[in-house]
Amino acid sequence: MSSDSKSARSQSRPVITTVLIANRGAIARRIVRACNELGLASVVVFSPADAGAPYLEEASQAYPLTGLRPVESYLDQEQLLQIAQQSGADAVHPGYGFLSENPVFARKVMDAGMVFIGPDPVWLERMGDKVNARRLMAEQGMTTFEGSGLITDIDSAKQAAEQIGFPLVVKPSGGGGGMGMQVVQNVDGLEVALAQAKAVADAAFGNADLYLERWIEKPRHIEYQILADEQGNAMQLYERECSVQRRHQKLIEESPAPGIDAALLGRQAELGASICASLGYNNLGTLETLYSEGETGFLEMNTRIQVEHGVTEEVTGIDLVQQQILLAGGEALPKPVPMVGHAIEVRVYAEDAQTLMPSTGVLGVFQPPSLHGVRIETGYQQGQEVSPYYDALLAKVIAKGNTRAQAIGRVTVALQAFNIQGVQTNVALLVRVLQDSEFLAGNVDTGIVERILLASRKVTAL
Repeated sequence: MSSDSKSARSQSRPVITTVLIANRGAIARRIVRACNELGLASVVVFSPADAGAPYLEEASQAYPLTGLRPVESYLDQEQLLQIAQQSGADAVHPGYGFLSENPVFARKVMDAGMVFIGPDPVWLERMGDKVNARRLMAEQGMTTFEGSGLITDIDSAKQAAEQIGFPLVVKPSGGGGGMGMQVVQNVDGLEVALAQAKAVADAAFGNADLYLERWIEKPRHIEYQILADEQGNAMQLYERECSVQRRHQKLIEESPAPGIDAALLGRQAELGASICASLGYNNLGTLETLYSEGETGFLEMNTRIQVEHGVTEEVTGIDLVQQQILLAGGEALPKPVPMVGHAIEVRVYAEDAQTLMPSTGVLGVFQPPSLHGVRIETGYQQGQEVSPYYDALLAKVIAKGNTRAQAIGRVTVALQAFNIQGVQTNVALLVRVLQDSEFLAGNVDTGIVERILLASRKVTAL
C-alpha cells in the first residue's frame, strides 16, 4: 500500500467509540472485555443458537440475528451492516473465522464510514491468496518450501508434481484451518486428491483454486506475531509453537517454542516484521511457517487475530485485542518488551473422544476452574446449548509459568478440574498429550497426536 493511501486512510478514520463485534463465542467475549477495558461501547450479535451466551449481558448492546446457519447469521454481511448502523457503531471487529479475512466485507464497512479493525482490505486480498502470498514473501527474502502456482488441470498438476517430488500436499489457495488439504504419495493418487480438495475448497471457501506444496513428514508448525501501525512501523512479538494438531487443526499452542535455537527464531521474527514494515502492512498479522531439521519455510499469513493469541499475551503482557483496536484508531506501536516465562494454551472441544467428531447437547454442568496462573476464555455458560451449527470449541485454557514444566502442570491441573457435563469433550486426550513423554521433552511435531492415538488404540486392543 502506498504512503498516499495510508495517509488517506488515516485522515478519513473516525474516532472509535462503539465497536460492533461480528462474531460469536470465546472471541466475541474476549473483544467485549477489551472494549470494556478501553472504555468503549461494545455491540454483540447473536443467532438463536447463541441466545444463552454470557457475553450478551456483558456487552453494551446485543442484537439478534435471524438465521441459525452461518450463511444466515454471522456470514450475512448486509444484516451485520444494518445492525452496525442501527446501533451507532463506528467500528467493526471481525474476530477470527467467518468474515475476518473477507476483503469485500472490510470494504463495505469502510464505505459505510466505519473503521474495519484489521489490515487494509488490500492485505486481506494479497495474503488471502496463498499462492500470491508465498510469491510475495519469497520476493522479500523469506524462504519457502518447494511449491507450485495455481493448478489449472491434471496435466499442470503432474508437471508441477514432477518438479516438487512426492510425497506432496494439495492445498486450497483461498482457505485455512487445514480444510481441504490432501496428502499424495504418488502420481496415481493425484487426480483423486485434486478432486477431493477442490470439492472441499469450493464448499468451504467459495474458491476452488488449488496449489501443490512439498510434504514435510514431521515438521514443527511455528508462527510469528506481528504488529504494524499506520505510520509504516512494524514489530514482532516472538513465536508460538503450534505443532500439536489433529486433522491439520491446532490443539495445543505454546510460547516460546521448545527445543529450537532461539537465535534462529528471533531472526525469523525480525525478518517478518521488517518485511511487513517495508510492504506497508498495517494492524495485526501472523506469519505461519514450517520448521524441519533446521530449515524453515513460509506457509501463509493470517490477517486477523489468532485463536491462540493468549499465549503471546501471557509472555509479553501486551493485550493483542486492545492493540488491534488502538492501531486501527491510528495509535503508534507499543514499546518492545521481553518474553517472560512460558505459556501454554489447550483447546477444549465438544467432540467424541473416539471419532473426534463434534458432540452436541445442553451443558448441564459447565464449571471452569479458578486457579492461580490459569486463564479461561469461553463463550459458554452452564445451561447453554452446544449446537451443530458452529465450531465445536468450548473453551481455551491458558496457563503461564516461570518454566515450561510449571505451565504444563498448571494447565493439566486446570483441565482435570474443569467440570463439563452434557456433551463429550477432548479433555482426556489433551491430558494424555500433556503427560506424554515426547511432549514433556519438547519433541513435538504435527504427527504427535496421531502417534498418541495410535498407541492408545493398540493398548485398548490388547
